[in-house]
Amino acid sequence: MSTQASTTGPLGQPRGIAFAIVISIITLGIYSLYWVFKTQEEVKEHSGIGVGGVLGLVIYIVVSPITWFLIPSDVGKMFRADGREAPFTGWTGLWLLLPLIGAFVWFIKVQGALNRYWGSKAGAAVPAVV
Repeated sequence: MSTQASTTGPLGQPRGIAFAIVISIITLGIYSLYWVFKTQEEVKEHSGIGVGGVLGLVIYIVVSPITWFLIPSDVGKMFRADGREAPFTGWTGLWLLLPLIGAFVWFIKVQGALNRYWGSKAGAAVPAVV
């Protein structure tokens, strides 16, 4: 892991929150594997923060509860490295301890923050919740 953060790398892709939730349900969670990989890879490529896509996916498959805390922590660090206030910390992962609704809250918070971040860097207005 890099100790020096920069927010000048390639931008990640904003994703529709409702679309991602529906596709995850339809594919019985297979889309979530892709989402974890892409999210962690984009954060790593853009800022140098985090474990990256491959290792992040392995962590998710082997010990998924670590990912609940890792992704929000890395996204928060990316915000701080860009000179912004982090929308949350790794403790956001505690939402997933709340059955069913917690997963929705967690995903909406994380993807919503990523959409706002990528949109602001690209100069586009991205709604908080899509």
